[in-house]
Amino acid sequence: MTSPDTGSLVDKLLAGNRTTLTGYAAQHFGWRVVDGVATVTLNRPERKNPLTFESYAELRDLFRQLAYATDVKTVVIHGAGGNFCSGGDVHEIIGPLIDLPMPELLLFTRMTGDLVKAMRHCPQPIVAAVDGVCAGAGAILAMAADLRLGTARSKLAFLFARVGLAGCDMGACSILPRIIGQGRAAELLFTGRSASGDEGYAWGFYNRLCEPDALLDEATRLATDLATGPTFAHGITKKMLHQEWSMSIDEAIESEAQAQAICMNTRDFERAYRAFAAKSRPVFEGD
Repeated sequence: MTSPDTGSLVDKLLAGNRTTLTGYAAQHFGWRVVDGVATVTLNRPERKNPLTFESYAELRDLFRQLAYATDVKTVVIHGAGGNFCSGGDVHEIIGPLIDLPMPELLLFTRMTGDLVKAMRHCPQPIVAAVDGVCAGAGAILAMAADLRLGTARSKLAFLFARVGLAGCDMGACSILPRIIGQGRAAELLFTGRSASGDEGYAWGFYNRLCEPDALLDEATRLATDLATGPTFAHGITKKMLHQEWSMSIDEAIESEAQAQAICMNTRDFERAYRAFAAKSRPVFEGD
């Protein structure tokens, strides 16, 4: 009996899904891919990089495509001009929302939530480089990243209460307490006040603080280090960090046993052993 060509079989199963994004032409933000590291630049610096209906939707669609991207191993997201993101554009989003009927409002809030889902479900680790203003939906983008680097002048603010809205926006009441703790999250979500870079670092929101001029380089260096690692295994780590929020300890241990057994069947695991035996550095290829 002839053995199936597994490569051809996989290609058939994934036909139409696999994609490369190096040449992707973003319409509403900056995008580039170098050595497996993609950089998203929110680039409306004259307005502190607010989001629009269009940029929300394009970011959502792009992060969904990343699940099938073969050329992107990690992602850096940052803002141009010394600020990260000031949230939803007051005139292009907040104003029009006042006149929308409830069904259309729900379409909008589900769409913004879908952006966070796409960020959490893409396998690539996401590094947010947060300088200056990081407010409203911008704070949500940073929260949805896997790792966050900040600066002393970072200003983190979940502003929803200040515009008459609940703090439960785009998963904030679920995700933020897991990063900084229930009491601290409640304070930021109820008051809408800004947390300084030092506060954000002390609370665990930022993994570390950098000098503003070095922030993007530090974030890119971190993303590059991750991109040279076992990227399939990194994707499993990200998935388990997300899935285990709703598991019991016993369920988590069993799920991790299954996940680790899958990783032990990869060529990267074998490469690491061979490199260790040869006293050399492993070169991971993500398979």
